[in-house]
Amino acid sequence: MDTEEFPLPRSRQANERLHALIPGGAHTYAKGDDQYPEDLAPVISHGRGAHVWDVDDNRYIEYGSGLRSVSLGHAHPRVIEAVRRELDRGSNFVRPSIVELAAAERFLATVPTAQMVKFAKNGSDVTTAAVRLARAVTGRPHVAICGDQPFFSVDDWFIGTTPMSAGIPAATTELTVAFPYGDLAATEELLTRYEGEVACLILEPAGHTEPPPGYLSGLRELADRHGCVLIFDEMITGLRWSEAGAQGLYGVVPDLSTFGKALGNGFAVSALAGRRELMERGGLRHSGDRVFLLSTTHGAETHSLAAAMAVQTTYVEEGITAQLHAIGERLATGVREAAAAMGVGDHIVVRGRASNLVFATLDENRRPSQQYRTLFLRRLLAGGVLAPSFVVSSALTDTDIDRTVDVVAQSCAVYRKALDSGDPTPWLAGRPVKPVFRRWV
Repeated sequence: MDTEEFPLPRSRQANERLHALIPGGAHTYAKGDDQYPEDLAPVISHGRGAHVWDVDDNRYIEYGSGLRSVSLGHAHPRVIEAVRRELDRGSNFVRPSIVELAAAERFLATVPTAQMVKFAKNGSDVTTAAVRLARAVTGRPHVAICGDQPFFSVDDWFIGTTPMSAGIPAATTELTVAFPYGDLAATEELLTRYEGEVACLILEPAGHTEPPPGYLSGLRELADRHGCVLIFDEMITGLRWSEAGAQGLYGVVPDLSTFGKALGNGFAVSALAGRRELMERGGLRHSGDRVFLLSTTHGAETHSLAAAMAVQTTYVEEGITAQLHAIGERLATGVREAAAAMGVGDHIVVRGRASNLVFATLDENRRPSQQYRTLFLRRLLAGGVLAPSFVVSSALTDTDIDRTVDVVAQSCAVYRKALDSGDPTPWLAGRPVKPVFRRWV
């Protein structure tokens, strides 16, 4: 398949129809066609394992599946079997299903650092619930977010801090403050400046770099000393770092943590977990003011909880986290060697933990470049690789990785030509891809 010869006519038509009916043409901004080279945004027909097919019947090796949610591969047999067992038994009732109890027990066995859990459908539900709970138990208004990390919630307390802040009152945004990742002194200075006003520190415990030695335990100590709640957003680190997330790997226990993405292998399920003393404030067994923690019609949909249980069991019994790291190491090594061989090793840079790889595309001056990203994505697509990131799934085979590295090598050859000319424009064939968070269309 070569997208230079096959300009995806059905995908182009489908994208036009999507934009006519759905604002942005997708239900997630990160999936928008503005994130892909012009006229080369495939619309997916179906997927199996690590491969997806578009409506033009082109097949791709896929990375970053479902924005990191499909870590076992599409239509994983063990997950699908668990879901099918529930479908004929009903999915939603007027009282809790016994499946909710089984799912809670399974989750808390997998994440033993938590004492209670409540399920929802997406990450924003649970991060916002965590923030609300922290404000309730501390009586404080301010939320401190890690300002170096890209996303926490679609809700006002976070989106108001991004360039896409239209429609959010300034008074709301002013209650959110930021601290830098890895800098305990700066975080302590922030907590001192807002002494007695910060309800919580919320952050991804790890990201594209490992936490500095003593950093997470230092945050734990700061939170305790300043009386605020420590929240780990484990949407990405959950399962990919260890079955119990980053808290299970690094041994630092937050007050609250949030999980999603890999938890359902594509099915809609997320979780808020944490210390009983805090979580119970959203329940019926306490004497304080009631907290409207989480109350979602579809949060305990039986087949999604069954999917989550199957995912956790598969991870534990098959050693999936270790597999993801091994696959990611093989891919990262191959890409780095291919880039170096083509003389672009300083310009196409693979970063992150092996189970969560991303890549940077740098220009002649080694600065991040959307134009060079466009060139690179265009050549990957031409070779049948759909890769907004290099985040792996356990369904990838050695053959898939070898093929990906070959396509990367071909892409790097074109990248070298563009660098030598000092202008990537002739290789873009249209407008460059755009960042998700920007003020203007």
